[in-house]
Amino acid sequence: MFDFKLVSGGAVLATAALTLTACGSDQPPAGSPPAQAPATTTVATSAPAAAGDGVTTAADTFGPNCKDLPQGDAPGGLTAMGPQPVATAASTNPLLTKLVAAVGAVPGLADTLNTTDNLTVFAPADPAFAALGDAKFAELAANPAALAPILQYHVVAKRYDAKGLASAGTLKPLAGGDLKIEGSGESMTVNGAKILCGNIPTKNATVFVIDKVLTPGT
Repeated sequence: MFDFKLVSGGAVLATAALTLTACGSDQPPAGSPPAQAPATTTVATSAPAAAGDGVTTAADTFGPNCKDLPQGDAPGGLTAMGPQPVATAASTNPLLTKLVAAVGAVPGLADTLNTTDNLTVFAPADPAFAALGDAKFAELAANPAALAPILQYHVVAKRYDAKGLASAGTLKPLAGGDLKIEGSGESMTVNGAKILCGNIPTKNATVFVIDKVLTPGT
């Protein structure tokens, strides 16, 4: 069976304290001032997520189909999806029911996506899968070894927002090959696929809903 593994990329941001302790000499000479306690310096590193790490909020989303999502805290809405890991969030998104079914057809894939940090996911909307035809979709769903690399081609092991995508230009998906980013903002495309709703936040991934199923080698 196809072994689907995700290797998390990108930097891991954490809050840490580095304590530097200066050591005194063994014994001060006679008549010298009393020894002082060793000096301790605490250096705080990185607090909240830094700009450019690919993490987004509901206010950052864009695209013509964002309006089709539930509003507010309703399941599948941008606010509701934000704290959820990506596969769980996708399962509540009404634009992604076919993708969720495809992910469910590959054993263990949903759990892997949920537990891997710092991902970018290009998520084909339901009409993109419908364009393949019911027979082709059923054929892929029945063959996880063929379906897994197609789904891998939609996942990048680094977290990007739209500006980061535009700056990167070319991405390396988990399936290998290249994803070519062209344009910016509302006109951005991924291997020619249009972004229907981008910068969608989830707990461990930034999601871009697209209008085509991307195929390795094309």
